[in-house]
Amino acid sequence: MPGQIPPEGVTMEPVLTRLPAGSLIWRCHSARYDVGQFNTRQAHEHFKGSRFDSTDKDPYPYLYAALDPVTALAEVLLRSVEFGDRTAARQIPWAQASRYLLSAVRTTSDISLVDITSAEGLAAVWQDEWLVTSLEYAQTRYWVRLVREHSTKAQGLCWTSKRCMPRRALQFFGDRCGADLLESRPEECYRLASGPDRKEINRLLSPLRAVISEPVGPVAP
Repeated sequence: MPGQIPPEGVTMEPVLTRLPAGSLIWRCHSARYDVGQFNTRQAHEHFKGSRFDSTDKDPYPYLYAALDPVTALAEVLLRSVEFGDRTAARQIPWAQASRYLLSAVRTTSDISLVDITSAEGLAAVWQDEWLVTSLEYAQTRYWVRLVREHSTKAQGLCWTSKRCMPRRALQFFGDRCGADLLESRPEECYRLASGPDRKEINRLLSPLRAVISEPVGPVAP
């Protein structure tokens, strides 16, 4: 809720759901980083950053993921991408997409996630759909800090992806999961800079009317 001040004198009781060990998750991540590498860079408290990034007020490592490849791609590549004239498709610049890998990897342990995929789950953390749809990221980052303060058992979040409804997006708290949360080698991995891999990625994105554009000039295989 925009402008909501947290209730005082009451304990928040988030709804927790268990992601079992051995679950297959998908990550669209920078080619510079390993699939299981947590982000240790804190967002500014008020500017830039993503929805649930940590800040210096609560500096935990974090990792975003999804339960399917299309959601993982959409969460990273379809931010503010408009449908074009004539084709009514969303063109993702190759220069942007080529920096990423799409990897599938399994969890090594059970994980307790705060479930905010429903009205009931959102109400349990004193919020509504604003928390998962708003672009006011300074406030949403504050709210996840509040959730962590009230629920020491929470190891991450599970919410409905804004860009791939009604599928689920995930975030893991590195200080509560450990660095070995994910297996070291992905079961599947696609380089978005690669021609053959990009063809498969475009097939996955096609139902969302999105496509990675062709590179201009020669590209390394």
